[in-house]
Amino acid sequence: MSNIKAIYAGLRACGFDPQDEDTKRDLFERVTNKRSLRLMNDTEQQAVAAELRRLRGNKPLARKKLQGPFAKKLQGPFAKKLQALWIASWNLGLVQSRDDKALVAFVTRQTGVEDTAFLRDPKAAEKVVEALKDMLRREGVMLGNTNGHSWLRDDAAKVAWAQWKKLYPVSDLRDLTAFRARIAAMSGKSTLDFVERADWQRINNAFGVIIRKGAA
Repeated sequence: MSNIKAIYAGLRACGFDPQDEDTKRDLFERVTNKRSLRLMNDTEQQAVAAELRRLRGNKPLARKKLQGPFAKKLQGPFAKKLQALWIASWNLGLVQSRDDKALVAFVTRQTGVEDTAFLRDPKAAEKVVEALKDMLRREGVMLGNTNGHSWLRDDAAKVAWAQWKKLYPVSDLRDLTAFRARIAAMSGKSTLDFVERADWQRINNAFGVIIRKGAA
């Protein structure tokens, strides 16, 4: 398998969307200081492939068509909300696996229900939701609070700020210069208020890669 094919297979195996240019290129830059595979020599491409193997736990690639960890969506009326909270927790380094099986195991520990498809009781679902929200709040995610900043109305933006604080602990909402510049570079949006949910989610994923690497 060529370096390029190995890299794209590794991206899929780790749950990256190969079409998500920002997250993909942030990973490339972190490993090689280059944002394009075309600019890398053979050794640098091999380093990217090796990093992707490390991120997925050095598990060999399956011969069948690779899929991301959420290729088959969870079922049930509360699945989407739980999944969003779980991914946020993963991107903050609070849980060890993004995989659906890990989330289902968490749901089972909290409620005794063995699959989100069978999680129908609102009180039981709320117990899981609040457990995940408590984890995020302890990590500095300001759920339900914009702290006077309109761009923090989106929960994914709140996660991004908590991630930034984790990476740069002295950061303060009173001085957003560095944060604003980084987000503009990653999203292409001139101000924080213009950053959309899809942008924030890509930023969450990109920061999550950096956070998990630091925790490794």
